[in-house]
Amino acid sequence: MHIRGDHAELVVGGRLDVRSAADARTVLHSAVDDGVGDLVLDLTGLHSWDATGLGVIMGAHRRAGRCGRRLVLRGVPPQMQRLLVATRLHRILAIEGGLALESLPRV
Repeated sequence: MHIRGDHAELVVGGRLDVRSAADARTVLHSAVDDGVGDLVLDLTGLHSWDATGLGVIMGAHRRAGRCGRRLVLRGVPPQMQRLLVATRLHRILAIEGGLALESLPRV
């Protein structure tokens, strides 16, 4: 997993899983704490995430809310869109452009 960017936009690539969760959490929390306004997470290069990785995203979402910010997901890959729909987290998380729900299989 790799994350690059600043306190306004981060690009996440690779795998966000139990092995990379601690490092990702540190980077996301620093970005949330050091900025103002929306924090955009570009997930275009993210190949996969597991429950731990999803927990990191949700933790950053909650932390951003407590700081008066909003975490916005951009470029959510279709496989991860399905997971967000299945867990109903698409109703909680801000997703730039929304999800292509009509192209996702019903769960």
